Amino acid sequence: MKRSDFTYHLPPELIASHPVSPRSASRLLHVAKDGLHDRAIRDLPGLLRAGDLIVFNDTKVIKARLIGAKPTGGRAEVLVERVVNDCEVLAQLGVSKKPKVGGEIIVADGRFVLLGRDDDLFHLQWHGPGTVWDLMAQHGALPLPPYIERTPDAEDETRYQTVFADKPGAVAAPTASLHFDEALLAALAARGIGSAKVTLHVGAGTFQPLRVENLEDHVMHAERYEVPAATAAAIASTRAQGGRVLAVGTTVARALESAFADGGTASGDTRLFITPGYRFRAVDLLLTNTHLPESTLLMLVCAFGGYERLMAAYRHAVAARYRFFSYGDAMLIEPIA
Repeated sequence: MKRSDFTYHLPPELIASHPVSPRSASRLLHVAKDGLHDRAIRDLPGLLRAGDLIVFNDTKVIKARLIGAKPTGGRAEVLVERVVNDCEVLAQLGVSKKPKVGGEIIVADGRFVLLGRDDDLFHLQWHGPGTVWDLMAQHGALPLPPYIERTPDAEDETRYQTVFADKPGAVAAPTASLHFDEALLAALAARGIGSAKVTLHVGAGTFQPLRVENLEDHVMHAERYEVPAATAAAIASTRAQGGRVLAVGTTVARALESAFADGGTASGDTRLFITPGYRFRAVDLLLTNTHLPESTLLMLVCAFGGYERLMAAYRHAVAARYRFFSYGDAMLIEPIA
């Protein structure tokens, strides 16, 4: 398939720039085997069965956007993609001219020194007070997605994190989980639906469009993940008792599918690129937000739910005025087969 196969028309006004309140007030498009159903996210407990298992991503978004300057005085932006250690990061740089090895970016009371490149990222070493974690906590900003064209505010500090965010490291939220509040979690538990966690630190590459037309020519960006033994055991137990595994978000789907080859428990980097034709082995249901045209995430959901079926669902969502992307509404997708 081609990149251009995954385009669709989206009126700009349907891109959600702010979250709804409360979290569980979002709409839900149920892509069921018998057709499309307009529902609400609060209907989710009734769409699942006792004995099913929901798997969440417990990553926490870091204040990864840092504004600084080049030694010549020009503006420079550092978007931390990954913290290597307390003094080193891999980052994207927003500068008029890319620095050479040994070049510096001044931020707050210190400076980053360029050590080299790692694919499309810059390997930077921090020289200044405290650690890079301290620097981001004191001077960083939440990296809202590029299609939300505004400065982060106090509301985003809370709403661009999940209620169970625990492990810092993501530069984008696992947005399907943003719909869950304590009331919805309690309703799911009361119905006898279990829960488990994985960690996948979402990278900024999730927003980058493909640069090639042929999907087989695309090299997926790497993201760190961990599927703990307790989660692997919960999945095995759920399946053994006839329950289903619901992945909340494409990040959970990628983590579980990446770990499956290692017996269900794994950690490290994943570059798994899921496109139509892929056979899912660890996920039975998928809850996800809508995704950018021609994005790897749209390709993943089309692989899970069927290309024609999902593209029709997107056309329906546009016509029904659903809210799109990170702060938008959700889809519950049943598999194609």
